[in-house]
Amino acid sequence: MSSHRVLKISRPERSSFYWSWRVVPHVLIMNVVEPYEPVQHHWFYNQQTDSKDSWQPFSREDSQRLEEAYSRGKKEKDEVVVATDGRRYDVRLRERQRYSVYWEQKPAEVRRCSWFHKGNKDLNYTPYSEDLSDFLEDAYMIAMTLNEWKQNVELPTGDTVILHNPKLMMQYPSSCKEFPPSPNERTQPRTLKRGTENIPVEIPEGEPEMVDHLVFMVHGIGPACDIRLRGIVQCVNEFRNASNSLLKSHFRQSEGSCIIGRVEYLPVNWHKVLHGETIGVDKDIERITLPSISRLRQFSNDTVLDLFFYNSATYCQTIVDTVASEINRLHSLFLQRHPDFTGHASLVGHSLGSLILFDLLTNQETDADGTPHELREDAHVDPGCGSYESLEEVLKGHGLEEHLNTLHREQMDMESLMLCSEKDLKDIGIPLGPRKKMMNCVKKWKHSRSGSGHAAKNETHSPSLGMRNEHHTPTTSAVDYQHFDVGIGQVSIDYPQLAFHPQAFFAMGSPIGMFLIVRGLKRIDPNYSFPTCKSFYNIFHPFDPVAYRIEPMILPQDMDLPPMLIPHHKGRKRMHLELKEGLTRVSSDLLGSLRMVWQSISQVPAPALAEGGISSMTPTDEAEVSPMEQEERNFPKVGTLNRGRRIDFVLQETPIESFNEYLFAIQSHLCYWESEDTALLVLREIYGNIPARNTNF
Repeated sequence: MSSHRVLKISRPERSSFYWSWRVVPHVLIMNVVEPYEPVQHHWFYNQQTDSKDSWQPFSREDSQRLEEAYSRGKKEKDEVVVATDGRRYDVRLRERQRYSVYWEQKPAEVRRCSWFHKGNKDLNYTPYSEDLSDFLEDAYMIAMTLNEWKQNVELPTGDTVILHNPKLMMQYPSSCKEFPPSPNERTQPRTLKRGTENIPVEIPEGEPEMVDHLVFMVHGIGPACDIRLRGIVQCVNEFRNASNSLLKSHFRQSEGSCIIGRVEYLPVNWHKVLHGETIGVDKDIERITLPSISRLRQFSNDTVLDLFFYNSATYCQTIVDTVASEINRLHSLFLQRHPDFTGHASLVGHSLGSLILFDLLTNQETDADGTPHELREDAHVDPGCGSYESLEEVLKGHGLEEHLNTLHREQMDMESLMLCSEKDLKDIGIPLGPRKKMMNCVKKWKHSRSGSGHAAKNETHSPSLGMRNEHHTPTTSAVDYQHFDVGIGQVSIDYPQLAFHPQAFFAMGSPIGMFLIVRGLKRIDPNYSFPTCKSFYNIFHPFDPVAYRIEPMILPQDMDLPPMLIPHHKGRKRMHLELKEGLTRVSSDLLGSLRMVWQSISQVPAPALAEGGISSMTPTDEAEVSPMEQEERNFPKVGTLNRGRRIDFVLQETPIESFNEYLFAIQSHLCYWESEDTALLVLREIYGNIPARNTNF
């Protein structure tokens, strides 16, 4: 008979060895058992996709910060909050919840993970709850310490786990009566893994703490932004990831005092306000929508309808106010969370979003010293309304406090009152007299918030598109762009002011040019520039059916200037374009060579060719300058919208897109969020003179 004893069973220290003793007749055998190493925890959050759980790992840096805060928090009673994902999310450790900071999003569950399971039909491993993970870890420690495996461990859920060996562990459902289950058993066991190093999971790289630049991205029509029907938050995340990868691969780090951090991109969502419960326009549209082809009509109501909203006096004001106030809110919140930030901010607009930003930037106002108009200390504020900050103060200041309960019942504050029309106030029971007073007060309050005290409708506002001379008369068109109600189909609204001067404005897949033409503007004065923004880039895919050019509206009509070709992010043109151009160049060179031979024989003496010079730049000289810079040097100055530089930039189509441009038309309008070439162009403008590598820039 043999017996088996263990010296001690307890949770071991990291470096402890344990001895297993086996007593056999006349022999004492002592074996050294492999030391037990505590499991390394990693933090995950639950990102639900199509109502299914999808557990995503935090970056190593974020997970380490969470683990350190968890260790400290054991001794504290108060909630511990840890900023993660570039400070875009806050994790409340006691709640085990992850909250978005800048946009509305349902909180996500957070787990401190160490054990994972996966069924036969599952694609990914799912982490166990923290309690079950601790339970499994204790069982694993005992098996490791005793060096005894193939033991059954019954879980609190009723399921049974068999630890065959450190690499093979299975969980069988409680319905299984035998282990392993018979072939007729319907339920299948799960595979167990311990630690993230034993499962196929990609731990994301952390983001640099230092933010060099801030970019606000405004979406176009509809709630979906790309071909996969993702929202603005997901698409901006995609663009941010591409930007972070390009910064690491294309920009030289730590040269002298030049240390590159990262660019933060924040989404600006205006669609949800326009189609929310406060406005109520969706219900009104639904009542008049025909029941036939319901899916197509629903798509039209969610997307194309936004174009009509922007040409409506009521909803255009709502859209512009929402975009400006959201940008200012995000800007203020970002500065609170990044108090050491000293960089600049830029704007990106897609589709209709670019037109909204274009109109906003056109109507920004500055003082003589270039200070944003709303930041003036002496800005006029109407004491009748503008000095009030709360709904209660506004109503009491105008003798309307008796209607306060009515507005509170509708969950109204001053912000939501700004979005209301007179019809909205009538619908909730506000009488005509008080209703008129409230609307007048809202109008004055908007003026005070923009800080400008806009001039009267027929007076000179901020600079227009260079269409006025010193006597305020049109110079290139009979239409005054500032006065939108003068026969061009655009409405007259009050434009709010941004709290900062943007460094650059990037328009992606933009219909700006078409809208300006439709409004009656035939030409943009070459001397016109945005009052507060120095740079303007009009970026488009060659097959984008919504995009239009800007440069032909600035240059003389007899000048045919093709758009600038955006280099491929890998430092060259796409292969099929190179092949196409190569064939064209070969044909051209062949004809040129034959022509030169003929001229040398019949007309031109040989010395004259060398003296006259066919080109003043040698091939070596050409190689020293990037193709993009060479091309820009060869063209004349294009107005001042982009400081004399080129404005129109065209992406290179992919080989598959070149086969059928009609087939990929819709996709081309939605391609910018995933375009590394577009992201690299944005980074090139932001970082200016910082040298880039592996590019043709």
